[in-house]
Amino acid sequence: MLIRFSVENWMSFQEKATFSMVASRERQHSERVFRLPKFQIRLLPVASIYGGNASGKSNFWKAFKFCKEFVTDSLKPEKPIPIIPFRLVEDSSKNPSSFCFEILLQDLIYEYSFSATSRQVLEEKLVEINSNDEKVLFHRKGKTSLNLHPSLKDSSFLEYAHHGTQPNQLFLSNSVSQNISTFEPIYDWFRDTLQLVSPESRFGFFEQFLDETHPLCQAMNEALPLLDTGIHELKGEDVPFHSLPLPEEIKTHIQEDPFDMEGSIYHQGERFVLARKNANLSAKKLVTLHAGQNRQEVKFSVLEESDGSRRIIELLPAFLDLARHTSDRVYVIDELDRSLHTLLTRRLLENYLKTCSRASRSQLLFTTHDVLQMDQNLLRRDEMWVTERDQNGCSQLYSFSDYKDIRNDKDIRKSYLHGRLGGIPRILMDLHPQPKIQN
Repeated sequence: MLIRFSVENWMSFQEKATFSMVASRERQHSERVFRLPKFQIRLLPVASIYGGNASGKSNFWKAFKFCKEFVTDSLKPEKPIPIIPFRLVEDSSKNPSSFCFEILLQDLIYEYSFSATSRQVLEEKLVEINSNDEKVLFHRKGKTSLNLHPSLKDSSFLEYAHHGTQPNQLFLSNSVSQNISTFEPIYDWFRDTLQLVSPESRFGFFEQFLDETHPLCQAMNEALPLLDTGIHELKGEDVPFHSLPLPEEIKTHIQEDPFDMEGSIYHQGERFVLARKNANLSAKKLVTLHAGQNRQEVKFSVLEESDGSRRIIELLPAFLDLARHTSDRVYVIDELDRSLHTLLTRRLLENYLKTCSRASRSQLLFTTHDVLQMDQNLLRRDEMWVTERDQNGCSQLYSFSDYKDIRNDKDIRKSYLHGRLGGIPRILMDLHPQPKIQN
């Protein structure tokens, strides 16, 4: 589970901004708040982030994306780190960007942090936090300095991995790539537990949709007819390889590849699963089935579906996963309401929150402009956050629980839209100015 995440000198965040999933003393919706008595900590299952356009919501999401990819994808030695520092102050663009995660794994808390420029990782630290003490498992400074905790069993191998860690690499990532399992649970959290969905995501579970025996495909086909999309089934359809709408040079390259393979290819808005076995090429694409007159099935390409229907196909697997009692995934979704009717967004949130209990370990973070969800009957005050850009262009992040005068029965949406809580656009332009009257 995610406990806290901090970011500094990243895109529009110049000052350190800290986001927290730690529950406040608020009692509302307490039945769904996760409890860990060992640490006397309570963690929230959901958080929404509001704000005006260009306030920093998507930049916050991109910080998660950068960290996940930096931890899990190795860079070539000569490749720069894709750091994007704050640029509106000259000194900031020269300073490192810093990130810090506090996460719960099983019954231990870990704090993992690093600072980097586009050229090198300047500092990296992993701390294990128990109920009565803290243990710095490793602390790396630059290329040469690494301090390991004496209790680590693989210290000699870790020293060796450190010597082979390039300036533009994380020690955590390189040690795992060297088959050293010491820090593998942290790495796995970034790779498997932390899941990101962008407004441009396209069917991340594509292969499972094509397998009619897969539980996800079955769950999707049970849920889609209930969401008023007109779709009553997703299905895979065989496509002759020669008729695939791909450039001829790509087809030729695939045909000349001598190795067996399986994977998907995305072209002009449509994805195909390609497979070769014993020199035989096969291809499949995703189609939707609608009920026509006289109850006959009518087949459509996914590209023929509305933006809203395609967005539901992208989001629904996340909500189905979150609702599983055994799920421990942390989903971070940018622009949850993109192309969705506000009532559909609310129903997705309500259905997820109904499954949450004091033992649930799944979490959902999302950015949105949909103020209908800014409702204390749905979300607690500490589950609603706002990004706001100050006069210097620096994004700030704060929770509605910071406002002590907001009662549980207060219409928080009205206060927000009236500008009393910040996080709304400062629109100065008058699109319809009154004409001046000449005397």
